[in-house]
Amino acid sequence: MMHKKAPPERMARQIDGLPELDAETILGQFNRLMNELLRGNLIRNTFRPWEIALLLDIQMCDLRDGQKRETLRRYQRAVQRQMEKGSRDPMKLSDYLAANKAKRLALGGPATLS
Repeated sequence: MMHKKAPPERMARQIDGLPELDAETILGQFNRLMNELLRGNLIRNTFRPWEIALLLDIQMCDLRDGQKRETLRRYQRAVQRQMEKGSRDPMKLSDYLAANKAKRLALGGPATLS
């Protein structure tokens, strides 16, 4: 009898005895995180593992200052739509940007970051 391993994102939600969260709660926490980023003031010092992963991914995307806020707003809306369709976890910004770039290339448009 083989046991199926939980996906890494599910395991991350259960680290340190934290209860597994439902998608609605995760979306609420995601929106809070994004709003803090957009305002430019992360006032808390405790983050869930998936929030840390998203923050690191956002930092690695190295967005230009002039487009950062608008890109993050569009990313937030895309995650909201994604989770309303049934996803359990927010997509990474890098995945969002890659999907947008692929769409633009398929349509013959410029391959910019946002």
